[in-house]
Amino acid sequence: MKTFSVFSFELCFWIVAILLLWTSNPNNHHFSLCPLVNLGIDWCPGCGIGRSISWILKGNIKESFNAHWFGVPALIVLICRIITLIRIKYFKIAN
Repeated sequence: MKTFSVFSFELCFWIVAILLLWTSNPNNHHFSLCPLVNLGIDWCPGCGIGRSISWILKGNIKESFNAHWFGVPALIVLICRIITLIRIKYFKIAN
């Protein structure tokens, strides 16, 4: 029997990601994981989602929409995924 399954890893990954976004400063633009930005391309359809989620977690919806319009739906998807993984892992309930 596996002690640390794929579900456990993914669950921990998303929880840590949300906690890091919650504690991050969305005003601070330092390093980017975006490959397009790192290649010198100025526009990327996904840039700003992390800042948008960070603003939502701090309670600032207006700044969230200014950073990226998809932040609210992205956070909803992440929370639904976390709930699904908890249900699968701990309650043995699959969707």
